[in-house]
Amino acid sequence: MKTLGIVFSNIHDKEITELTQKRTLASIPFGGRYRLIDFVLSNMVNSGIGKVGIITKTNYQSLMDHVGSGKYWDLSRKNGGLMLLPPYGVGDRVLYKSRFEAICGISHFLRRCDEEYVVMSDCDAVCNCDFSDALQYHIDHDAEMTVIVHKTKTKGHSFTSVAFDKNHRVTSVTNQDKQDGEKYILTNMIIVNRLFLLKLIENAHELGYTSFSRDILVRGAKEYRIFAYEYDGYFRVIDSLANYYAYSLELLDKNTRDDLFKKDGANIYTKVRDSAPCRITDTAKVHNSLVADGCVIEGEVSGSILFRGVKVAKGAVITNSILFQDTEVGEGTKLNCVIADKQVKILEDRLLSGYKTHPYYISKDTVI
Repeated sequence: MKTLGIVFSNIHDKEITELTQKRTLASIPFGGRYRLIDFVLSNMVNSGIGKVGIITKTNYQSLMDHVGSGKYWDLSRKNGGLMLLPPYGVGDRVLYKSRFEAICGISHFLRRCDEEYVVMSDCDAVCNCDFSDALQYHIDHDAEMTVIVHKTKTKGHSFTSVAFDKNHRVTSVTNQDKQDGEKYILTNMIIVNRLFLLKLIENAHELGYTSFSRDILVRGAKEYRIFAYEYDGYFRVIDSLANYYAYSLELLDKNTRDDLFKKDGANIYTKVRDSAPCRITDTAKVHNSLVADGCVIEGEVSGSILFRGVKVAKGAVITNSILFQDTEVGEGTKLNCVIADKQVKILEDRLLSGYKTHPYYISKDTVI
């Protein structure tokens, strides 16, 4: 089953503006050594997808630096492999404004491909999903499109919810569903027949299609053969700074880490850096934390995540915090519920604190 992967790297940038001022959502650091795009790329590679196109838009220099040629995901190939697709919309050289415009903007790329199926995914989901099972489900049901859904209890958030009949054929899709309760939500991971997708693009102007969700999923639920495939594994959507903080710290639980990183032997891959091992001195105390390679810890760290190259001086106390790459914390400084972006420098005897539902964020290259 020849399958093409399409990744939307910027679709949800506006939802976490703090972390996407200088990077795409796809390249947001997560879990001590990963980026959000690592999850979708790993899912595709683990599912046997050897050709992946990443649709870019703005601030994608860090994304290019991270994915490179794709070799860390076994996507550096003569045939297929990893491709960055240009950030232009339909017709003229303007940035796309919606998911559907982004798809229309790569129509020439889709026409040159010969894969029968396309797996499309955003980068805001943290999960370990086997697309090959969903693809077989798609084929068995003779579907034109299959949406991957996840059953969850929603409270205080709005999602795109999906309803389907006993045969799992989609009967309705509701955007911005704000009703609390248990429901099936759209994961924004979708399998579609390539020729069917091209047909939608070619007829978009005639049919007045401008939005993939509203015009194709919502209005087309009864017109097209759209089926729902349930993914029941670990699934989190990074749609706010508070959720990013909460879901990051969930990884401190070993069972959660195993569900995400070791599900059925499917690994999550990332860019490899040749760094020295973490150094923890005799003055340090580390409890229930994820500490990446290259860190130097002389103070106390508890319930926190430290990315590569973080330095914690003697007498410093870090609790319930997330420190990005190359952050430095001075002597006597105390941090609680803090997210420090890359290369932040916090001087001696500072006291910074947020709250678990409202973490204190320090932007990249800041000196405090």
